[in-house]
Amino acid sequence: MNTSKQANISISTHFDSGAIEVVSLANPQDIQLNIRADQGVNGAAEFAQWFHFRLQGAAGVPVKLRFLNAAQCAYPKGWEGYRVVASYDRQLWFRIDTQFDGQIMTATITPDTNSIYFAYFEPYSYERHLDLLGSAAESEHVQSEFLGHTVDERDMNVLHITDASSAVENKKNIWLIARQHPGETMAEWFVEGFLERLLDVDDPVSRVLLAKCVFHVVPNMNPDGSVRGNLRTNAAGANLNREWQAPTMERSPEVFLVRQNMLETGVDLCLDAHGDEGLPYNFVAGSEGNPGYTDKIEQLENAFKAAWLAASPDFQTEQGYGKTAKGTANQTLATNWIAQQFGCLAFTIEMPFKDNANLPDAGVGWSGERSKKLGASALLAVLSVINEL
Repeated sequence: MNTSKQANISISTHFDSGAIEVVSLANPQDIQLNIRADQGVNGAAEFAQWFHFRLQGAAGVPVKLRFLNAAQCAYPKGWEGYRVVASYDRQLWFRIDTQFDGQIMTATITPDTNSIYFAYFEPYSYERHLDLLGSAAESEHVQSEFLGHTVDERDMNVLHITDASSAVENKKNIWLIARQHPGETMAEWFVEGFLERLLDVDDPVSRVLLAKCVFHVVPNMNPDGSVRGNLRTNAAGANLNREWQAPTMERSPEVFLVRQNMLETGVDLCLDAHGDEGLPYNFVAGSEGNPGYTDKIEQLENAFKAAWLAASPDFQTEQGYGKTAKGTANQTLATNWIAQQFGCLAFTIEMPFKDNANLPDAGVGWSGERSKKLGASALLAVLSVINEL
């Protein structure tokens, strides 16, 4: 258990996704911390960026948190314009004053109570993940399938969703996967919003989609990394979004199992939800770098993005990763491998850890709730291309 104490102030991380290293608690105005590297069964991995911890005993005390190794983290540019999130009840999360001088990140607050939590982004707990699977499976349109176990023996599940009473033949297979990188918790918030709308019996968009499609949804591709408090890796130290070309049950069972299921069902459209450390925007990355990229795929990409722009002002297309030259795409990434393997439309969805600079919120920045809203809006983009897939 990671618990450090000085006087009446203490910091702990012994809970779901907890992660921080305490250097000094001697002075509340100079609490010194290091962001902990990803942890697995074989020790530490190369990535450090996620943190989540509880501070106790500082009610009414001005507190300064200094993250000493911020410049040595995986994405130091991610701290520029970033603000730490905090919560008293783990339900309502808000942003606090944060500065980064190029070396050390400093966050300040005077807590209202003797218990306050801090995190890199609003957490999405494993308990909430299980609740999401359970509540979705109560729908008559959902069949939950157990695929196998992770390295830490957690369950890998996929939700197969369709209107079984529909007479439509040759339904399109739509895949949504999320949180290959466990610290990108906005991705599972996105899935929650997507599922809530998809399973709303009064929503006409969902009714049409369920009649024409079979949705296959994996809300959390990396449950081990999520519970361990990792940013990018699973319990074996693997970055799952670099495992799609040749996954193994020993190193990347999560990808191996899901990929196997994809090969059984087929894929007509795949969305892979992520978070981006640096860019304060919502955007997508496509498969234009694949050797199998076609004019039809390009047309589908453009139609999808145009429909999403119309559906949600939180989505935009001006900022992103730029184009990859044809034939140079990294085939170990999910979007590239899936698009090439199935000749289908595939996108990586990126959401910010910071805020949406085009529609900022001073209180909460980009958040779990806003991620849910974006997930719900994505159904309109799916609807726009469904007849052309």
